Amino acid sequence: MKELETICKIALIQATPVMFDKTAGLKKALQLIDTCAAKGAKLIVFPELFIPGYPFGLTFGFRVGSRSEKGREDWKTYYDNSLLSDGPEMQEIIDRAKKYGVYLSLGYSEKDAVTGTLYNSNLMIAPDGQALNHRKIKPTGSERVVWGDGNQDYFPVTETPWGPMGNLICWESYMPLARVALYQQGISLYISPNTNDNPEWQDTIRHIALEGRCYFINADMVFGRKDYPQTVSGEAEIAALPDLVCRGGSCIIDPYGHPVTEVLWDKEGILYADLDMQQVPASRMEFDPCGHYSRPDLLQLTVKKG
Repeated sequence: MKELETICKIALIQATPVMFDKTAGLKKALQLIDTCAAKGAKLIVFPELFIPGYPFGLTFGFRVGSRSEKGREDWKTYYDNSLLSDGPEMQEIIDRAKKYGVYLSLGYSEKDAVTGTLYNSNLMIAPDGQALNHRKIKPTGSERVVWGDGNQDYFPVTETPWGPMGNLICWESYMPLARVALYQQGISLYISPNTNDNPEWQDTIRHIALEGRCYFINADMVFGRKDYPQTVSGEAEIAALPDLVCRGGSCIIDPYGHPVTEVLWDKEGILYADLDMQQVPASRMEFDPCGHYSRPDLLQLTVKKG
């Protein structure tokens, strides 16, 4: 492994998105970046779909074999508030990263520049403005009526002073071969932007940190019924939701499966930590999943680039 900077100063943001409002969501994201940079963070991580929010519980009027015009109207509102990966809103985020000389990871709903398809995406931004996009390769369950299967930008990895950094979005981390696609690139920082507040997930993230011998950055969000916008098709669906829809659970796990931070539940907050990056190569002494503990003569993974 390359020589790494010893300490990664990270800020992990657990915040409530401004639902269906990209302008207000962008303003909040920029303010949070300002706050984290002022505290000395060099890596700033946002949760899944921070702009323009995760529409948990909404069906947009879809039924098997039918759909409603009111639902289509709400979907179009969500579409209008999704971002182009190279659009003006994202450029403001990139410019802020350049201003502070920080690395950023931002989950967002991506609007394709050519087609009418949305993608659940995550952008990793370097201090020089270079950005790598990842589209979730398989939206989970009913997410498929909102976002398409990722058709490019599969497993990008950003080189950082602390080692390679990659991400998988929410339940992508349940896909064993997707994890290996990152491990094969030697990642030290595994970012998981997600909306997964069930207790079993906390067991999963410890397993992945141990399996990958990397820092697992669990980036969740917190939001409630009151945070939803007015809709034309979803009022009954929103009314049926609990007061607190997503509890969060953001945290960081070290390469041995141990917590580096508290697990943040039920509120907005920023978790700051100094990650000892020497723990990554040290942890691989007896187990390196794609190195000395692998058997490429027996098992190989071929990954399509895109």
